[in-house]
Amino acid sequence: MPAAPLDLDQLQTFISIADFGSFTRAAEEVHRTQSAVSMQMRRLEERVGKPLFEKDGRTNRLTEDGERLLAYARRLIRLNRETLAAFDDASLEGHIRIGTPDDYADRFLPEIMARFLRSNPRVELSVVCEPTANLVEQIKRGHLDIALITHDDARGSEVVRREPLLWVSSMNHEVHQEDILPLALGRPSCLWRRTACDVLDQMNRDYRIIFTSWSATVIMAAVLSGLAVSVLPECALRPGMRILGESDGFGALPDCRIGILRGHSSQPQIVDALARHISESLDNISVVPPAAEESGAHFDFAGVAYGRGKRLRPSQMLPGW
Repeated sequence: MPAAPLDLDQLQTFISIADFGSFTRAAEEVHRTQSAVSMQMRRLEERVGKPLFEKDGRTNRLTEDGERLLAYARRLIRLNRETLAAFDDASLEGHIRIGTPDDYADRFLPEIMARFLRSNPRVELSVVCEPTANLVEQIKRGHLDIALITHDDARGSEVVRREPLLWVSSMNHEVHQEDILPLALGRPSCLWRRTACDVLDQMNRDYRIIFTSWSATVIMAAVLSGLAVSVLPECALRPGMRILGESDGFGALPDCRIGILRGHSSQPQIVDALARHISESLDNISVVPPAAEESGAHFDFAGVAYGRGKRLRPSQMLPGW
């Protein structure tokens, strides 16, 4: 006899308890009594045959099995929402213009677009890939509805993700040991460029910028070929790169903050929906490859994994192609 399907209402309550850490708060969120919520969780535990919660002071902490179920529960609830949206005649419809630097497009856009278009199949997306400074200007001119940019306090964007900004070089070359450090960086308006130069100036390290481009592909090519050192956020790392740290003579860099900037759109409902999908997608995406010395397997940079990965360590090598 096939197993009975899981109850989506129970899963939604389970997610609320995990998010709030409290049966009482979750009961308010799902508009049920606390006793009803407790009964739902007893039935869910009976259904999966595993304890899902354990007490931790006044809060309810997920067990290891509870953590495992949570990932599946979120996906099931999301799929249910997307399925209903696909058959909703009143679903969002229209055209929206989104901008992002190519650093982020490669890592984040596949997941963002897939999630959004599954939930909003009647919306057409136009994507522009340009540097953050250009995207900010296009937002001001009304040429874009929303942009995923490198956050700067002066730009007023909403921060949706933080990542380490890292010094990187080629794992097959020693260019970082040259007396006058060769650099590959963005245009003078690039925030990462200004940050890198400030850190090197504070270290009294001699350097020379030999490649300037707003294309992440060009910068990465200069790094991987062993011609220059650069700074990249964790999401932009590629196989064959080496992360440089204090032991290599490089000072710490501030985190890269990724933000959403909204324009004055005639379709604010679609912009709000896309902004929500961007935030949810970036919260789920893990872009950290496994340590080379901890895993001999080839890491699929083209794939998108869920959950949080391990942070990379300075001087760590990323497996080559």
